[in-house]
Amino acid sequence: MKLEKTNLEDCFILSPKVFEDERGTFSETFNAKNFLDQTGIAVTFVQDNQSTSKYGVVRGLHFQTGVHGQTKLVRVVKGSALDVVVDLRKGSPSFGKSFSIVLSGENKKQLFVPRGFAHGFSVLEDDTVFAYKCDAYYNKESERGIVYNDATLAIDWHLSSNAMIISKKDLELPTFAAIKPE
Repeated sequence: MKLEKTNLEDCFILSPKVFEDERGTFSETFNAKNFLDQTGIAVTFVQDNQSTSKYGVVRGLHFQTGVHGQTKLVRVVKGSALDVVVDLRKGSPSFGKSFSIVLSGENKKQLFVPRGFAHGFSVLEDDTVFAYKCDAYYNKESERGIVYNDATLAIDWHLSSNAMIISKKDLELPTFAAIKPE
């Protein structure tokens, strides 16, 4: 597995080695020992999530607070999505900064998102399958978010505004300035 740093502290791009032959492909999508050796970060994932979305869907920016914060390893199994993260860790050198990357079934890249980050994605192809591992269980009471079109963050979602499909819940999220980082 190839590991690349991003502009955000503790946030990494993982590119698994893919073996291909006449039968198809095989890749190891995560190896805890290999990851620990390369990053010094030990992580145990306890929950896997998957969604299927059509072109134009924007999900996020979501995060959980306190002891329910989640580290995530995200990837696209089929289709493509722009994955976006924002560092919300007060005192972090990359606090308030964002990073985005196109994840796709074709490029097989993954993004390691540490606890204390907001996460979202926009779907760039119909029938995109998005999958992610979490190191903590979902807890509704600690769920928070930042509105997708926050002026301070100024995220380019790679979609025109008339193509965006956003849930009512996500449209009502507060701004970055209104949240209380930990």
